[in-house]
Amino acid sequence: MRRRRKTKILATLGPASSSPEMIRALFEAGADVFRINMSHNAPADLAEKLRIVRDLEESVGRPIGVLADLQGPKIRVGTLANGERELHKGDTVRLVKKLTVESGDDIPVPHPEIFAAVQPGEVILIDDGKIRLKIVDATKDTADAIVEVGGILKNKKGINLPDTVLPISAMTEKDRSDLDAALRLGMDWIALSFVQRPDDMADLKKIVGNQAGCLAKIEKPRAIDWLPEILDLSDALMVARGDLGVELPVQEVPGKQKLITKMARKAGKPVVVATQMLESMITAPVPTRAEVTDVANAVFDGADAVMLSAESAAGAYPVEAVSMMDKIATTVEGDPQYIPLLNSQRNEPESTTPDAIMAAVHEVTSTIHARAVVCWTKSGSTALRAARERSDAPIIALTPTLEVSRRLSLVWGLHCIYTEDAQDLDDMVDRAARFAFLEGFAKPGERIVVTAGVPLRTPGATNMLRVAFVGPQKSL
Repeated sequence: MRRRRKTKILATLGPASSSPEMIRALFEAGADVFRINMSHNAPADLAEKLRIVRDLEESVGRPIGVLADLQGPKIRVGTLANGERELHKGDTVRLVKKLTVESGDDIPVPHPEIFAAVQPGEVILIDDGKIRLKIVDATKDTADAIVEVGGILKNKKGINLPDTVLPISAMTEKDRSDLDAALRLGMDWIALSFVQRPDDMADLKKIVGNQAGCLAKIEKPRAIDWLPEILDLSDALMVARGDLGVELPVQEVPGKQKLITKMARKAGKPVVVATQMLESMITAPVPTRAEVTDVANAVFDGADAVMLSAESAAGAYPVEAVSMMDKIATTVEGDPQYIPLLNSQRNEPESTTPDAIMAAVHEVTSTIHARAVVCWTKSGSTALRAARERSDAPIIALTPTLEVSRRLSLVWGLHCIYTEDAQDLDDMVDRAARFAFLEGFAKPGERIVVTAGVPLRTPGATNMLRVAFVGPQKSL
């Protein structure tokens, strides 16, 4: 099965999309990678969903990636004396280090780490930013604040601290347990929530190693301050616009989205744009015009993937949401402005042999109008470099490692094929041409560009470019 677009679709599985029939329908509608949100799944649920996807993968004969999204710390208000309290602008309130208060007007906040870190002048947001407090004084057990934006405060509402770096790990005990289960099951990608600093990703990488790709969710303003260092320690980034839009002024989020996308593309690492992309399709069969434009802009920026959350997990129209995202991406990629815009954003190659080869692959492919670029890749690095160039031609990634083919399914433009390794250079070129023909990318007499590392089976040693003609082919 060949996709006619290069931008990938990441669809979240949930109550509306957990059956084998529905997961197959989502794949056929255009989903390339499936996300499992560990905030709503136990390890047993993870295992069952992964089994269904692996069965589907075997049935369709195409690698399908699966991403486990770790929950991260949940910082919430405790239990109020009367269950709720109305706050008015200008009120002075006191936060106390307690799980519950049985009387009085104090606001219980059962998180010692907040009182250890918060400073006068910093802001606390509650209930997705609907309530805004500014700290005027803080001790190890209390914090006094002025209400800047009031509202009805209720029990267990979430807390965001955009100005404060909390002295806590991005991984809770639940996350570590879920991570252990995900790695044991063979998950392809692990997404880490609540990333504040490079150490958070370093901690994850120490545990994961090469067992899965590590994706950093950029949802904290402090993470943007450390973006180059976090990117260096990550295998991919996600623009998690939910919390990012709470902790930053909403008008700043589009610019940050473009910054994160640009930096990830420059580094040659996948970047996913997520949250509220087709939000209205949770309850409606068609999106708003603004949502369509939002998805289109992410595609025009060259994002590797666009993501559906509640739209596919719990919405009334999960298949329609995936189908709509597929239509938007396909239409944008067919727009005359698309490739020129991507080319205008290309970066100069670094002074390494692999980067020089891939820059040459891009130029040769464009000059001779090659029908496809075929990459032989063992570790995935050759395919990632090819994708970074954002070639107009399709990219076929051939790999003898099933885990690599699944992981690369998140990457822009890659048509991943799991196959046995080539025996020698002639076999490599011959089989590249056969795959290009059999997968419908090239016809006899048309040219393809083949790239790999020689000697064979040397990870990361991309150093070969060869132009090949496709001839009449037999089955592999």
